[in-house]
This record gives sequence, structure tokens and C-alpha cells, in this order.
Amino acid sequence: MITVKQAYLKCREILGEAEIENEAFDALCLFKKATGLDRLGIISHGEEALSDEKYKYLMEITRKRADREPLQYIIGRWSFCGFDFYVGRGVLIPRDDTEVVVNLCLDFTTNSHAKKTLDLCAGSGAICVALSKLADIDVTAVELSDEAFKFLKKNIAHNNAKVKPVKGDIFKCHTDFEDGTFDLVVSNPPYIKSDEIPALQEEVRREPSLALDGGVSGYDFYEAIIHNWSSKLVSGGALAFELGEGQFDYVECLMKQNGFCNIKTALDLGGVQRAIIGTKL
Repeated sequence: MITVKQAYLKCREILGEAEIENEAFDALCLFKKATGLDRLGIISHGEEALSDEKYKYLMEITRKRADREPLQYIIGRWSFCGFDFYVGRGVLIPRDDTEVVVNLCLDFTTNSHAKKTLDLCAGSGAICVALSKLADIDVTAVELSDEAFKFLKKNIAHNNAKVKPVKGDIFKCHTDFEDGTFDLVVSNPPYIKSDEIPALQEEVRREPSLALDGGVSGYDFYEAIIHNWSSKLVSGGALAFELGEGQFDYVECLMKQNGFCNIKTALDLGGVQRAIIGTKL
């Protein structure tokens, strides 16, 4: 017989030996996934026996995490801006840093009464769902990946969001949208340089390269969106991006060259200029 407390400690021990960062947090998440018990539950039921079935499942998912499977994929769901999102292999995991660009967009929609928004490279739907729910606006979300598109549709339905999913390649499908249609265009595009991807943390490399690889310079998507999608905005409409570290200056310059003004940035918790927004003249 193994008790609840012993099972939790074994899970944490395995993660610690695998040098998993924040192994205590991960162990709690995995334990709740396997048993339904949170920290208080472990304390309250610590001396009770854990069923063989639950212990076997706990060890199975613990070993997956020790092998660097992203925690979010194992759990199958993750929170972003207070909303619940399904995630798994084939879709980028929502991150707290992305809330920075959402907040910039919310400031714009509040002050401008913007209603029609376009989210490019929508992935799991984190940005478009959050904006739809928090700003009560209609959003069109464009995503290319088959797997990510499944999660996008599932998360729109799960959150009862006013989002229209569109499967398309942002390098090509701009011709399917009329000019002067949207008040806001937002994107968290792939922005990592191609040759930097092999050096990423192993968990990150388990995420889809399609959602990470920004080309040789890291700017392929920024350039394409600014050149091909700016015309979709109304006069006074805004274009917003999430940024990689050190990318603000180049993207700001490109936006200015293409008729954007009132450019603002926002910092993430690490002090990185993580988001940019500008309005179309």
C-alpha cells in the first residue's frame, strides 16, 4: 500500500532527479491530474491509501514530465487571462507574457470603441478568445496549422467566444479580406530565428516549429503582416504584435515606414519590450 503523501513525494522526487524546474509546482499539477487532490487534499488525506490505478497513472504522467514533455500538454488545459484553454501536441502553449499584448489591445479598444478585430497566427485562440470576452468584440482568427486549428475551434466553443475561425496562410490569404475592414489587427507570430531553435529549452522544442520559426532573421511574419495586412485596417485602426527580446526597434521602424504613428510598447515581468501597438494614419 502507498499513501497519498508517499505518492506525492515520489512524484516530486522523480521530477527533482530529472532536474525539472519548479518540480514542486509540477508535482502538484500532476498529482491533481491523476488523483483530483490539490495541496489541501494531500494534507487532509495524506495518510490514506491511494488506489493502484491512480498511482500507476501518476507514475506514467510523472515519467512523461521527467522526459521533458511540457506540463501543459500532460495536463491538457491551461489558463490564460483567466480563461481555460485546451492544449496539446501541435499547438503553442499560452504564456503569461502574451497577456502584455492583450492588455495593450484592451486599452485601445476601450479608448476607441473598436469592434472588429483580426487575430493572425491565432494558435490555441488565447488572444482572440480573451479579447472577445474581455472587450466584448467580434474577432476573426486566422490559423494555418491543422492541429492548432482544431484547438482554436474547440477553445472558441469552450469559452463561448464571439470568434470566427478561418483556416489560412497569412502570407497568402490577405487577398481574401477587404481593405478598410478592421479596427484592430493583432498577432503573436513566430519570431524565433531559425538557427536558434535547436538551442531552445527541450520543452519548447516539443512545441510546433510552425509556431516558433520566424525565419532566418526572425522577422518574416512581422514584415509580411505589416506589408500585406495594414490595408485591412480602417483609418485610425491599430496594429499590435507580441515581440521577441530585442525586436522592438526593428518592428517600430517598419511600422513607422508603413504609416503607423502613436507607437507604444509594454514590458513583460522580465523588463523585455514584449508588445507593440501603433495606429494607422
